[in-house]
Amino acid sequence: MSAKVSYKDAGVDIDAGNDFVEAIKADVKSTFDEHVIGGIGSFAGAYALPSGYREPVILSATDGVGTKLKLAIESGRLDTVGIDLVAMCVNDLICNFGTPMFFLDYYATGKLVPAEAQQVVAGIAEGCRRGECALVGGETAEMPGMYSEKDFDLAGFAVGIAERSEMDRVSRVRPGQILLAFPSSGVHSNGYSLVRKLFFDKLGMYLDDDFQGAPLWKTLLEPTRIYVREFKKMQEKIVALAHITGGGIVENLPRVLPEGIRAEVDRSKIRTLPIFDFMAQYVEEEEMFRTFNMGVGMIWVVEAENVNDILAATDAYVIGELISGERGVTLS
Repeated sequence: MSAKVSYKDAGVDIDAGNDFVEAIKADVKSTFDEHVIGGIGSFAGAYALPSGYREPVILSATDGVGTKLKLAIESGRLDTVGIDLVAMCVNDLICNFGTPMFFLDYYATGKLVPAEAQQVVAGIAEGCRRGECALVGGETAEMPGMYSEKDFDLAGFAVGIAERSEMDRVSRVRPGQILLAFPSSGVHSNGYSLVRKLFFDKLGMYLDDDFQGAPLWKTLLEPTRIYVREFKKMQEKIVALAHITGGGIVENLPRVLPEGIRAEVDRSKIRTLPIFDFMAQYVEEEEMFRTFNMGVGMIWVVEAENVNDILAATDAYVIGELISGERGVTLS
């Protein structure tokens, strides 16, 4: 009679999964606030709704990290992509005036290595701390045959809360308002298929190659900046917000513009980062602005009288204004 087959023989190690859960408990608990109900290990995460809202609306946002994950896997540096994961979700929430409450993640891999998975979740927890939301749950799936052993994928979603009357920002946008840019930390989490094509296929570079005084991987894996704290601090002075992700300024800023309003952006005022200046030697400028954030991670629309207060309290800077015209963006 042939030997019996176990789940571990099939490539799934239950003990490794249990070790992983134990290892991440401290990181996960570090994100909890007074609204989290219960602990880690239940079938669902529970979160009490904050009080003080007249007409509370629950908002949700979901995203992944894209092919930036390939660079993390190839470099063996897994502690920052979790920040990217949270950032892509919570930065979207605040654009609808939603205050992030909690976050959940989904981590799928070919072979669960607890120490590596712990690095990923530590990054997610750090992202939650920066985004001031609780990591209330997640799912880890070990799927041999679906992924090669080193490969993994990340997805997540954030849930926030907003006052119903505050959600419609587009109706508040009008000519004469000012556009403020918030610097990005780097490429963030968009356009990495083009990044990888340029640096590794066309230029033949390696992740450990020197790039402006540091290993290339360090620049390419710089985590996405999270803008939640700035939003909370200056919320009363914001008319509208646009998260600058895939599509760049030209495709994301119009999402907060009504018909008949055009954004005039002074290209010379954009503080592009060295990584974008380098890539611009090989990629057409129009393509750059349609793919990357170009150094601007978020744009706020504000009233002219509030500009100085916001500039004094943040690292924002003026890049343009709104005028009457065809809905869209002019880069001049």
